[in-house]
Amino acid sequence: MGKPTGFMEIARKTDSEIAPIERLRNWKEFKIHGEEKERRAQGARCMDCGTPFCHTGHIVSGMASGCPINNLIPEWNDLIFRGRWKEALERLHKTNNFPEFTGRVCPAPCEGSCVLGVIEPPVTIKNNECAIIDKGWEEGWVTPRIPEKRTGKKVAVIGSGPAGLACADQLNQAGHAVTVFEREDRIGGLLMYGIPNMKLDKEEVVQRRVNLLAEEGITFKTGVNIGKDAEWTAEKLRKDFDAIVLCCGATLGRDLPIEGRDAKGVHLAMEFLTANTRYQLDHQFDGSIPSLNAKGRDVVVIGGGDTGTDCVGTSLRHGCKSVIQLEIMPQPPMERAANNPWPEWPKVYKMDYGQEEAAAVQGQDPRQYLVQTKRFLKDAEGNLSGLEICDIEWVSDNGRFMPKEKEGSARVIPAQLALLAMGFMGPEQEIVQQFALETDARSNVKAEHGSFKTNLDGVFAAGDVRRGQSLVVWAINEGRGAAREVDRFLMGVTHLP
Repeated sequence: MGKPTGFMEIARKTDSEIAPIERLRNWKEFKIHGEEKERRAQGARCMDCGTPFCHTGHIVSGMASGCPINNLIPEWNDLIFRGRWKEALERLHKTNNFPEFTGRVCPAPCEGSCVLGVIEPPVTIKNNECAIIDKGWEEGWVTPRIPEKRTGKKVAVIGSGPAGLACADQLNQAGHAVTVFEREDRIGGLLMYGIPNMKLDKEEVVQRRVNLLAEEGITFKTGVNIGKDAEWTAEKLRKDFDAIVLCCGATLGRDLPIEGRDAKGVHLAMEFLTANTRYQLDHQFDGSIPSLNAKGRDVVVIGGGDTGTDCVGTSLRHGCKSVIQLEIMPQPPMERAANNPWPEWPKVYKMDYGQEEAAAVQGQDPRQYLVQTKRFLKDAEGNLSGLEICDIEWVSDNGRFMPKEKEGSARVIPAQLALLAMGFMGPEQEIVQQFALETDARSNVKAEHGSFKTNLDGVFAAGDVRRGQSLVVWAINEGRGAAREVDRFLMGVTHLP
């Protein structure tokens, strides 16, 4: 602990941001790192606790408490304070393959369980992490690590999201020949097309890391849809590779099968977000927008969470007429409730970047709580014209809480674009069926955390395809864990961390 009184003397200060109105003019990242002096001061706030909950990674009340990849947070916070940035980067990379991703898009469960957070605002762990890796790239400290020896073993990784890339990175460093298959035209999975550019830059951040992995020896194949592609069947993969790891995510979006769902203008959120990011990359962010856009439209986003927020931010950048976000749950309290104690993730009210931008344009938070959609309305041509919604309350039905419509609350709101951001149901089933894999009650591939083995010898599963929709940091955890077990399967022993 470099400065014992740091947390008493220094106030929490997060990275600054470009003002909402100004950043809506483009698709660039809007977070700005503070000066090195300021970041070192924030590192000094870390208490170097005897029992640091920030890197425990436990599940408490169904949510992550602490860092799922067990980042050595107190160590690199102290190294930042001392100005030993290169050593901080080395400690960071020991547990995290891609800190430039988590430092931008992780919700930071580490901060929710920071011990300082019991009495004061927690340490800016996420900002510190991002500052370390960004400085590492700027200084040229992040360079290709090419394995000295190769084992002769070949591994196929299906899916190039955070789980697949982490798994591939670890296995490549162990000396195996790794081929990553991706159905999209670019590598990155969720990182490339599921998260808008203003949160995670694709060319300067994601592609930079992908290029490095390629330099280190990983082979990437895009445009290959395992489960549907006639050339790359499950049978061929099992014949050509010594092991296979499924990291293809839980991409089956939750739909809303109510009256009027077939209206033109109702889309799953990921369809909208993916189309936009692909278009922007293809057109080099030239200011134009794709055919599926929100320009001049009243937009209703159904569902909260990060995906809903991304839809709000994207719609505003298209130039929507208005945007409303409907949430079926009640508004969270301003402070931790009695039944949400530390070190649980704090379920408190906050405005994310999309809501801040909507408030700057429209004058208020776009979210409406305890609201349910009853039906989609169409005009004579079948185009979406509005939504009939109602207020609800949660009532107990034999111990199970169910939404109940409040009498007289039904009303119609205008909408020409509705985006369904209600989460994901699990993995798409074509690949699961082709491999004849066992699934659990939620349709995820059945494989125990820790072993990651499926019912087929030599076939493993990791990330959202195994655990269901989750955080990027959990995907990295699972990718690393699966790599250890694949290495053990192939070599009889593993030295992977």
